[in-house]
Amino acid sequence: MKSPVSYILPLLMILLMTAACRKDLPQLNEPQDYVSANFNEVFDAFWTGMNNNYVFWDIDTVDWDQVHRTYKPLFAQLNINDSNDVRKAYTYFKQMTAGLVDSHYDISFADTWLADSNSVNPAFQRKRASPDYHPRISIFHFYDTIPTHYLNAGRRGFTNTPDGRQYVAVSGTINQNILYLYFSGFNLKTLFNTDTMNGVKRVEQYFFDNLAQRNDLKGIIIDVRGNGGGSLDDLNFLLGKMVTQPVHFGYTRSKLGNGRLDFSPWAPAYVTPQTGAKAITVPIVMLADAWSISMAEMTTMAVKALPNGHFVGERTWGANGPLTGNKFYNGGQFSTGWLNLVYTSSLVFKYIDGNVYEGVGFPPDRAVPYNPAALRAGRDLQLEAALSLIR
Repeated sequence: MKSPVSYILPLLMILLMTAACRKDLPQLNEPQDYVSANFNEVFDAFWTGMNNNYVFWDIDTVDWDQVHRTYKPLFAQLNINDSNDVRKAYTYFKQMTAGLVDSHYDISFADTWLADSNSVNPAFQRKRASPDYHPRISIFHFYDTIPTHYLNAGRRGFTNTPDGRQYVAVSGTINQNILYLYFSGFNLKTLFNTDTMNGVKRVEQYFFDNLAQRNDLKGIIIDVRGNGGGSLDDLNFLLGKMVTQPVHFGYTRSKLGNGRLDFSPWAPAYVTPQTGAKAITVPIVMLADAWSISMAEMTTMAVKALPNGHFVGERTWGANGPLTGNKFYNGGQFSTGWLNLVYTSSLVFKYIDGNVYEGVGFPPDRAVPYNPAALRAGRDLQLEAALSLIR
């Protein structure tokens, strides 16, 4: 399972004010330069790429040198032309990466014998094994149950994103004066600018019109439960309309060179006010859960940094590090001849409280667990808890 996250570089550099960029450093053993004609080279390319590109080595508990001592001889015994050995290599990759803290982390394979295999995704495997694991809330709950049982009036819409995924958005009022917004992914700005008033754009326009024109709102609820993330551009596009001063909510850090612990200084991360922004002083409540990933988490963190910000629901997924191609930084994703893509964070994000929530998730102010019986009965206890903070 690959986390559906893409970041836009220019905004990443401006919004997060990342001070350091990639230095043109000589690297004798770039991962993609290995021939990968045998499993010795497959292992060396992967181990070197991780050693140089992974950005969490100072907080990760995995001993990467011990990984080399343990798995180098095991890979040396494998035949790259034997399908059984290829599958054994897949198992080794799962074992080597099982404890990595990066919760965006995902390996996809180029080998045709592994075409039908799942990618290696340590965070997803850990979630599946957790006693608190539960499935995502059905998208029909947001598209049908909430409008039917909670909203007075509003809009709902759906479309397909450019990569073919279904996208749903819902907005309306609750008790006439609480403004609610749900959206299934962070593609708000792209869809608003390209969808020529389809259902999703009408939902966004409804929300923004109410935000700008109404002075009787008692509160705002932004629902990112089940939201897998998306474009960093949406942080300003959404929250930048609700603040008139920059909001400092954390810091980012990148790799400066190939050294395992060669990091840049921490650079501040801000939400930037947008043209025509309105200072919202009523409560803004984020609804997020264990399936709120990446941009859903960063947006929740940014709202929580506001004096009127709240967070109700569950501890989030724990994938906070922004991503982009590693040609811009000395860390992040890379490929080898045998591995199609090693998908890993380009930057580390640290919240304004000084904590890095990568791998553990961001905790709510008010914890309300997933309740399948209530959902089946048409009730949303997490939404009701959010409403209780506003009434």
